[in-house]
Amino acid sequence: MVRRVIQLFVGLFLYGAGCAMTVEAGLGVDPWTVLAEGISLHTGIGIGWVANILGFFVLLLWIPLRQKPGIGTIANILLVGTSMQFVLWIFPPVSGIVAQFAVLLGGILVVALASGLYIGAHFGPGPRDGLMTGMHRRLGWPIWTCRALVELTVLLIGWLLGGTVGIGTVLFAFLIGPLVHVALPLLDTRREIAASAGAQPKADVPHW
Repeated sequence: MVRRVIQLFVGLFLYGAGCAMTVEAGLGVDPWTVLAEGISLHTGIGIGWVANILGFFVLLLWIPLRQKPGIGTIANILLVGTSMQFVLWIFPPVSGIVAQFAVLLGGILVVALASGLYIGAHFGPGPRDGLMTGMHRRLGWPIWTCRALVELTVLLIGWLLGGTVGIGTVLFAFLIGPLVHVALPLLDTRREIAASAGAQPKADVPHW
């Protein structure tokens, strides 16, 4: 349990840090960060704080979907945006296309590692992941359809508000899934427990 809790909190902190790195790179960010950035531009509230607020409002959408939050869900709302805001404060400015791509790719790798850590701790999905899985359960739509619908809507609204959409957005979309697919089995606490007991771990569908 102690290992799982530490893994959860480290993973959530790193997730926010990785998102902050993609923001600092200035080449485009993931859809939810595009929305947070767009809202931040119009309100003056820091991107990280906006991410926390968005997480809370997304959690409210769980109510009609009859989703129940876990400890990890609440921790996600409180920590990811806070970590993002902190790293944005301390991260030095990035200049030059080579440095921008290096920071972008580094941020995507950090987000993938972080996803493996917090998902592998098994304390419940984040609010955005739970929204998509809740839609899948209630509406019967495939998860990829729910994900595409939600994230394209979020991306469009964020872009209209002035959020940064670019090559980084495309790279994030194409790289994050395969990278998490590699990271999760290495950090899955259930898999380790099953292996130590000599049992075959149950298949688990990662959500990120």
